[in-house]
Amino acid sequence: MTRPTPDSEEPRRDDTAPPGAARLPEALDLPGRTRDADVWEMLARWRAERRRFVLATVVESRGFTPRKPGAHMLLAAEGVTVGTIGGGAIESEVLAEARRLLDAGGAALVKRHLTQELGMCCGGEMTVFLERVEPAPRLFVFGAGYIAKPLAAIAAGCGFEVTVVDGRPAWATPERFPTSTVRAVAPDDFARALETTPDDYAVVVTHDHALDQRIVQELLRRPLRFVGMIGSIPKQRKFALRLRARGFSDEQIARLRTPLGVAIGASTPEEIAVSAMAEIVAARRGVPLEPGWVPSAPRVAADAAGEAGVLPKPSGREPCR
Repeated sequence: MTRPTPDSEEPRRDDTAPPGAARLPEALDLPGRTRDADVWEMLARWRAERRRFVLATVVESRGFTPRKPGAHMLLAAEGVTVGTIGGGAIESEVLAEARRLLDAGGAALVKRHLTQELGMCCGGEMTVFLERVEPAPRLFVFGAGYIAKPLAAIAAGCGFEVTVVDGRPAWATPERFPTSTVRAVAPDDFARALETTPDDYAVVVTHDHALDQRIVQELLRRPLRFVGMIGSIPKQRKFALRLRARGFSDEQIARLRTPLGVAIGASTPEEIAVSAMAEIVAARRGVPLEPGWVPSAPRVAADAAGEAGVLPKPSGREPCR
């Protein structure tokens, strides 16, 4: 087993320090830890911090090997390692494959004869399974109405970390959304302050078209993997024209997935939620989606003039959403 480098070596604890003296931080806070118990503690911490990392596990060994099946090691994107699968050339091979997985994703199997292939003295053979561990994708649901309720539940069941945002306290409650984080604040204000990543998803399902417009305008300026909105074909056309009139490019407008959902003849809120979730899952799994609709160039100048003003406030619940 190789000796840890000075940068990762654990400072010695002074057990003779007088009472009240400052102690060194817990072992978990130090890089380069090798105990298997530290692996599970750090794994839980990194998942809570939404970090991407690779978990390496010895799954098979024959002959004389530095570690046996069940030994684990973690590698974070920043290069921090926790645990060990034995050090030396085999660990170097595993770490090289782990770095590749950090970029490419997926899983891999590294099987090596320690002497014949790596020149180690052990003489045995080891097989190590590696998998990239991803943070749960975040889905922001703007609106807490009839469609949002089943949508949030289905999304949580599909492994999404769901946040529901609605300015109506009677609708945005933990009781209605037990599997989600609920924010009872103005959705457009929340969208304006929201920091997103290219791995995040957002869906707009509010009760107000004008509110939808303000939220969409904020979301299309942010890095998001998916932006969807419940609506009808007429609503799609109007939003596209208004967005272009406000300076959004065709590329930005095409990012808006609306009408949201796969065509399954959905009618009830629950069926619409299933349809919407199907399109979100397709985006997550890399299934090609048709580009969003963009207004044709010849009609833009005439249509945009009439569409650039303030949206009219809808009256009541509109069936053509």
